[in-house]
Amino acid sequence: QNGASVACSIVIRAFNEEQHIGRLLDGIQEQSVGSIEIILVDSGSTDATVATARQHAGRCPLKVVHIRPESFTFGYSLNQGIAQASHELVVIASAHVYPIYPDWLERLLAPFEDPQIALAYGKQRGNDCTKFSEHQIFAAWYADRSQPRQPYPFCNNANAAIRRSLWQKIPYDETLPGLEDLAWAHRIMAQGYAISYIAEAEVAHVHHETPHGVFNRYRREAMAFKHLFPQEHFRLWDFIRLFTSNATSDLWHAARQRKLTQKGVVPGILWFRWMQFWGTYQGYRHAGPLTWQLRQTFYYPRGVTFSPENTARHIPPIQYPQDPL
Repeated sequence: QNGASVACSIVIRAFNEEQHIGRLLDGIQEQSVGSIEIILVDSGSTDATVATARQHAGRCPLKVVHIRPESFTFGYSLNQGIAQASHELVVIASAHVYPIYPDWLERLLAPFEDPQIALAYGKQRGNDCTKFSEHQIFAAWYADRSQPRQPYPFCNNANAAIRRSLWQKIPYDETLPGLEDLAWAHRIMAQGYAISYIAEAEVAHVHHETPHGVFNRYRREAMAFKHLFPQEHFRLWDFIRLFTSNATSDLWHAARQRKLTQKGVVPGILWFRWMQFWGTYQGYRHAGPLTWQLRQTFYYPRGVTFSPENTARHIPPIQYPQDPL
């Protein structure tokens, strides 16, 4: 379908994101699709997030939905935003991502030509501020090759799109502390619909997290896993084994990429992986049977091999001004 004829609503969840949201909205202005509306769900920002969004919304209509911080869950904020959407195709983006190419939305929305596709999600990569281990996670979770019909319910709402008509039948679970995207994908696939992964729909995902922030993120997601898979177990041995294997893999890849001697790389790998799996261990020590595919996706390091990523596109990337992102 012609990108110029595609219409979509973009729901952005935000809390104190004035540093990042302008870049995302500037990237949206560069997109090759037609009608776009932006819905900002702000959960009590105390900085200039909303003012910055209004400044950078450009030609796109902007709706601002305010929710109380004490009411926030990822699912609740999404439900509040999607309820305000005017279009059938709803893109979901974190406030601290930004598109790499001007055909991001066109690529992300193309799978919906197939009426059985309920959800599409795109590649995520880091930027110059991203920890080495996070780069490795992005590379493991988001391959360089698209998968038009993915056989398992992994996805991520930092860079995804869904059909609003299906959301009306199955809204996001507002009780989960995280992984509302995985829960929705699991339910929608059980209804016979499919999920599409589009590598060309690429964004940069910026995390400025302290060790405690990383711990809390993975603890929150583990708590959600415990809710979704109540019979699963993540024992102390799993923590030791996964920390050791992932940290070793990261150090090996850093050495092969000649980054091991760069300032902060080795301690960054060690504290990131420690907090990732210690948070997971603390979040759920009692959870249910995950499939082998999901275990590989979430926890296991990339194989100890080295090959340069083949990500060349025959389209120039968006040129953003240099800033301290």
